[in-house]
Amino acid sequence: MYEKTFPNKRFQNTLSFLQKHISTDESILDLGVSNPFSEIMTREGYSVQNTLGEDLDIEFSSVQNSTAQVVTAFEIFEHLIAPFNVLREIKANKLVASIPRRLWFSPAYQSKTDPWDRHYHEFEDWQFDWLLEKAGWTIKDSAKWTNPVKKIGIRPLLRSFTPRYYIVYAERK
Repeated sequence: MYEKTFPNKRFQNTLSFLQKHISTDESILDLGVSNPFSEIMTREGYSVQNTLGEDLDIEFSSVQNSTAQVVTAFEIFEHLIAPFNVLREIKANKLVASIPRRLWFSPAYQSKTDPWDRHYHEFEDWQFDWLLEKAGWTIKDSAKWTNPVKKIGIRPLLRSFTPRYYIVYAERK
């Protein structure tokens, strides 16, 4: 996934937000297979277990059987057709989740080669907030940041000041 680029800014912002809200004493279930960011969390002292690559739209056993105190989901929910279902199955009382925001000047991402690397949803902030609220979560904090790219053009210019990523810390109601 990161053959040509590595999202250093996104990872640093995500790690700072995680450290602000979650202690390294709390165990984490990270939705999605092991990835560079789950490795960063482990290096920073977090105890992290990942799901196994199952389709989280229909298979919830990793989530249901987890005893983790915190669930993290970094750029996962946009890949699901029905993220509400897995959000309802989470047993942990804390959630840290980030999503790419829907941008009016850019279509939803779709890999031509990897069927798992496609965005079914790209949320506006209020849509993601509403999804979490309906699934039984209360948002306690949130942040946004941009994702500038080193290209020339109108869309790259817009990306330099339009926040692309949205992250929330939420607790179970």
